Amino acid sequence: MFTTLRASGAMTITLAAAGILMITMGARQSIGLFVGPINTSTGLGIATISFALAVAQFTWGAIQPIAGAAADRWGPRAVLVGGIVVMALGTALTPLMGSGIGLVFAQGLLVAMGAGAGSFSVLIGAAAQRMPAEARGTASGVINAGGSLGQFVFAPVAQKLIQLLGWMGAMYTLAVISLAALPLVGRVTRGGQAPAAPAAGEQGLRATVKGALGDRSYLLLHAGFFTCGFHIAFLVTHLPTEVDLCGLPPSVASWSLALIGLANVVGSLVTGHLVGQYRSKMILAIMYGSRAALVLWYLMMPREPWVFYVFAVGLGLTWLATVPPTAGLVGKLFGVRYLGTLFGLTLLSHQIGGFLGAWLGGLAITRFGDYTWMWWADIALALLAAVLNLPIREARIARTAPAAA
Repeated sequence: MFTTLRASGAMTITLAAAGILMITMGARQSIGLFVGPINTSTGLGIATISFALAVAQFTWGAIQPIAGAAADRWGPRAVLVGGIVVMALGTALTPLMGSGIGLVFAQGLLVAMGAGAGSFSVLIGAAAQRMPAEARGTASGVINAGGSLGQFVFAPVAQKLIQLLGWMGAMYTLAVISLAALPLVGRVTRGGQAPAAPAAGEQGLRATVKGALGDRSYLLLHAGFFTCGFHIAFLVTHLPTEVDLCGLPPSVASWSLALIGLANVVGSLVTGHLVGQYRSKMILAIMYGSRAALVLWYLMMPREPWVFYVFAVGLGLTWLATVPPTAGLVGKLFGVRYLGTLFGLTLLSHQIGGFLGAWLGGLAITRFGDYTWMWWADIALALLAAVLNLPIREARIARTAPAAA
């Protein structure tokens, strides 16, 4: 699986990008563990806190095409450094915010903008421009696995920090940990092949974006990724509350989030390999369909710890493993010159879904006292996403004939 990376000398870039994503995504994906403690400490209410985190979901997506365009134009170094510093600042300011507006500013804007600038669009775009085409699928899978490994590591660590230091002390500690990503930036932005330059007669950024937004396949890809965002944001924000509603200890929630991350390390690596073997649209359709089946299984089962753990592993296999085939499809449709920008726009669609998943989940628990209708909405959207990916324009994978004995 890693032969192409070793042969191309791209392993250092890939692993450094995975390390950055491990930190930015790990800290961000553990925020659901803080909902209960923040509510108890501030009395803001779960709906208010959920709205702030919903704004964070949208902001994280909205910054992706901007950060991607800046990296495509001026290079990724300044974008990554600025994002990491802003993320750490927002995390450190969160304990000082005692109002809904303050929480929106710290978590919804600063943390989300910083984490978004140090996330998929910039990292995958920077890596893709510095390695040959045959290495990109595997590289995107490894980078994506870094984010999943971060969730596996950060979820139990954050829960333990909350228990030992309180939620405020845990936030300050996460702010310091976030800065550990800074030394890795240089590894991502130097070495490897030079970033791809526009070929003679190639369209500029504006014309490329305009053409992409008029492409039916690109819009269908956005629609499917919207559902992915809805699903992930709802779960990462509200799974701890769901566990609490079932009368189970907080450790079940933290280990469930950790298992999602660990399983997605496997899912991301396998998917990164499969995008070179099978059409990405078919991989995505199968992933979204499996999510609908898994949520339906969860609704039919008793609320026991082992059910949450099995559910988490099943979710984790496709959690963020949708990123390599989605980014791969964007690259196939439009090339890698403006991949940071175009995939950033796709991530914006993902996070519009994320905003609704986090916010509507808060409204559901406040109004109805449980998440029943959210689970059914999740099933319906996952099935719709599976269907919408099928008409996407994608050539069949060329099969090389086996060599004669």
